[in-house]
Amino acid sequence: MGFSTDSIRNVAFAGHGGTGKTSFVEQLLFYGNAIQKPETVESGRSVSDFTEEEIAHRNSIHTSLSHLTWNGCKINVLDTPGLGDFVGEVVAAFRAAESAVMVVSGKAGVQIETIKLWRRLDRRDMPRIVLVNQMDMENSNFAAVLEDLRQKFDKTFVPVSVPIGSGSTYQGVINLLNMKAYIAGGFGNKETEAPIPADMAQSVEEYRASLMESAAEGDDELINTYLEALALTEEEIDRGLTEGLRDNKVVPVLCAAGTLGSGVTTLLDFLVLSAPSPAGISEIAYDKDDKETRLPLTIDGPLAAFEFKTSIDQFSGRLSFVKVVNGRLTPDSEYMIFRNTHKGKIGKIETSVGKKLEDVSELIAGDIGIIAKITDSETNDTFCSPERLIHFKPLQLPQPVHAVSVFAGAKKDEDKLGQAMQRISEEDPTFVVSFNVETKETVISGMGELHLNIILDKIRKSQKIEIETGIPKVAYRETITRPSESLYRHKKQTGGHGQFAEVSISVKPLERGQYYHFENAIRGMAVSKGFIPGIEKGLHEAMESGVLAGYPVVDVGISLLDGKEHPVDSSEMAFKLASREALKAAMSKANPVLLEPIMNLSVFIDEQYLGDVLSDMSSRRGRVLGQEQLGGGIIEIKAQVPQAELLRYAIDLKSITSGTGGFEVEFDHYSPVTGKIADDIIRASEATPVAS
Repeated sequence: MGFSTDSIRNVAFAGHGGTGKTSFVEQLLFYGNAIQKPETVESGRSVSDFTEEEIAHRNSIHTSLSHLTWNGCKINVLDTPGLGDFVGEVVAAFRAAESAVMVVSGKAGVQIETIKLWRRLDRRDMPRIVLVNQMDMENSNFAAVLEDLRQKFDKTFVPVSVPIGSGSTYQGVINLLNMKAYIAGGFGNKETEAPIPADMAQSVEEYRASLMESAAEGDDELINTYLEALALTEEEIDRGLTEGLRDNKVVPVLCAAGTLGSGVTTLLDFLVLSAPSPAGISEIAYDKDDKETRLPLTIDGPLAAFEFKTSIDQFSGRLSFVKVVNGRLTPDSEYMIFRNTHKGKIGKIETSVGKKLEDVSELIAGDIGIIAKITDSETNDTFCSPERLIHFKPLQLPQPVHAVSVFAGAKKDEDKLGQAMQRISEEDPTFVVSFNVETKETVISGMGELHLNIILDKIRKSQKIEIETGIPKVAYRETITRPSESLYRHKKQTGGHGQFAEVSISVKPLERGQYYHFENAIRGMAVSKGFIPGIEKGLHEAMESGVLAGYPVVDVGISLLDGKEHPVDSSEMAFKLASREALKAAMSKANPVLLEPIMNLSVFIDEQYLGDVLSDMSSRRGRVLGQEQLGGGIIEIKAQVPQAELLRYAIDLKSITSGTGGFEVEFDHYSPVTGKIADDIIRASEATPVAS
């Protein structure tokens, strides 16, 4: 069945872990006849959680793509992980969708990940719907969750459906748009339409009046209509909500009990009626000269598609998940990848319901699908027509917050380990593999301990190799704190020509971040110009390993004051050796100090943990810059902390906050470290030399 751009809905389901997203998506697919029957997450047979690691952990780890048809619309469903360790998957889904359904628990309400993801939606100014799920759980309370939302977020929340009962008394939902009740049929059965219970008539009318008022505010013309008649028709309410949602002025709130298949009809109807389609939306694109332009999502024009996710399947090969922004994508379409200017022809095009792939004849602008076996594309690539070279902004991914050093248990397995990690980094851009030339370590970084553990376990199992891990060494630096001078004569006599060079230099500290400055201050021709490059090479070599602990030297200004040469025995090599030793001698007299990397840290916690977190931060030599109340008892702490104190922070913060806290970190500057801490660093370097 063919669909036009305006009959497509791309929706990302997101929220805190444990709110029942995957179970609810299972019911959506069942109602839309994409699957014959729903399965539980615990069974290991759900559509979204199909990888071995997801089945084993009973948690979503990857964003899955599925689709269904409802009332003439194609709804692409992106089911995202709820654990903060896999936020990169959520970022990719948000990029591909026009709206998000934020799933919150009817029992727990707004949680830490809800807030963090909400902030990401705010940065994109992205329309969102809230689904209050798990209304059949004991102590669930729709009104309390609604109030929690209003306290924590500065938005206009508009109930579109309300529950009939809660916990053990839960029966179903009432759709406030069509004023119909839908009674839950239980797991594996669809809900049935019924009259609104008489004992709820008054409260439903009050919710309906509030809905009309909010809908009127979404459209200027409707305000006058509402003020005159104090009522709106169902069509007018829908128009107001559609406008308000599209402009991100209102947040519709619906309720459900996913495990009972309840609330599904109302949400699907609402997505078709009011969720924004790709039609009329435009993407920022850049031409080959990086000039910005707005590209509307329309089938008119040359091909432009963005690869938001990459998967490497052992059976299907490399799968490129793309959002078509302009034109049509068909088999045999000619394309060019902007990044590497590779030209080719599209082969097989597919869409999916979880792991089940389905061939399609085309993808039009606004649709999401999969290109199979394009070996030289990667996440963030733009597929464009050779006649119009453009590219899109890359995903705005968070910086990794947890790192470990890794090495194969057996030397013969090092290549297998490296290749396996490289493949996973192609699938997961938040998993970063790097080799630290200073510490001679391979370091992997990710969004948390669980993130890295799952990846390493996957490699151990698939490659059948042992992997050892450790705490990464910190990349310290060395510098000087006062001026000094030194003179060094390199003289060596062997058979034939000897070696002779004399160098006199002065050094002084530079401002932090200036790294290095060299000045040739020799008056006259004491040293020939041809030897000056050799002197600079020697200085650079000396700066690679400082005099305290062998760490690289930074922020030093060097002046060449004088020198001597021999008409036969002098050479560039001799002057390189002389300048290297001269700098080491000068540094030893210039009160050298160690520098450590200082990180900007943002921590998100429940207010109840504030004292414990601040106390822990103080013990880590942290400097608190400020606190901000985010509403509803959630606090953001901003601080600067030495990197050496944050190597296990992802683990420790989870322990302090019972798994609810989260944080973001990025490098800011280098700062001197002295006293016992510096002594310990120097002793450790003597035991394990930096360049070993």
